[in-house]
Amino acid sequence: MEALTRKPLQGVANIIRFNWHFYAIAFVFVSSILIFKNYLPYRFQFTALVFALLIITSTLISLIVSYYIYDFSNLYLLNWLNNLNIESAESIVNINAGFDETSYLLKQKFPNATFDAYDFYDKKKHTEISIERARKAYPAFPNTINISTNNVSLNSSSIDYIFLILAAHEIRENNERINFFNQLLNFLGKDGKIIVVEHQRDVANFFAFNIGFLHFYSTKNWLQTFTSAELQVNHQFKITPFISTFILSKNGTTS
Repeated sequence: MEALTRKPLQGVANIIRFNWHFYAIAFVFVSSILIFKNYLPYRFQFTALVFALLIITSTLISLIVSYYIYDFSNLYLLNWLNNLNIESAESIVNINAGFDETSYLLKQKFPNATFDAYDFYDKKKHTEISIERARKAYPAFPNTINISTNNVSLNSSSIDYIFLILAAHEIRENNERINFFNQLLNFLGKDGKIIVVEHQRDVANFFAFNIGFLHFYSTKNWLQTFTSAELQVNHQFKITPFISTFILSKNGTTS
């Protein structure tokens, strides 16, 4: 496979491209405030101006942080995997939620492993217009297999590493999410690991994405999910202040 690199500003450009309606709404809202504020009673004009500035500031912060996460940080360089001894893996699986930015990168980083990509996107459940736009803009990784979160079927029953990078939070129902991870457990080899990369519902992501941080789950919620799915957390670390990684294995396995 020929070397694959991300384009400059690809991350933040995709966010604007796939979520342009939010930015259009913000633009119209701010423009309306600035146009009509002089028609408001004087005591409300300053409040209207502050409100407009808050919208502008929040939007700019979101884009700056997104640039930092998706374009400037080492998230997509995958060098945060260097200390996990994955080079010797014989089988790797990558599971996405309808938009796959990492299968090519993982395959390129671990060329000697058997590699499979899976997609649990369900258009009846995952109704976000941004995912639809992303799927139209980027073709799926070759031979990607569609699966259901309620009936996971992978090609191997002895997988070394299963990746879920910015995907698992799209399973919105708690019991469905627990059941999904419990099913993945059954496909792991003796020393197999599940690597989950996610934003958190925390202060840092609230600062970055405002109420958009509600689309994510808290660390407490993730840990409850993993415990309920009979998985244990071997290691937890942050790739950036906004992105957390969980290394999971079967209960009783710590290698």
